[in-house]
Amino acid sequence: MDILYMLIPVGLFMLAVAVWGFMWAVKSGQFDDLEGPAHRILMDDDDPRIPRKPGQDLNKKDR
Repeated sequence: MDILYMLIPVGLFMLAVAVWGFMWAVKSGQFDDLEGPAHRILMDDDDPRIPRKPGQDLNKKDR
């Protein structure tokens, strides 16, 4: 029973740290754009499976 006198304050402290961390993440903009990075990977132009002509510069797009 004596262990509860230690575990309850430790648990409340851990809860306070978790709430503070969540509030910091929300205020710093961590949750602003949840879908952008997921869609950005699908829009990659540098597909190495596209056959290229010999001597073609890889940094320039076809015009």
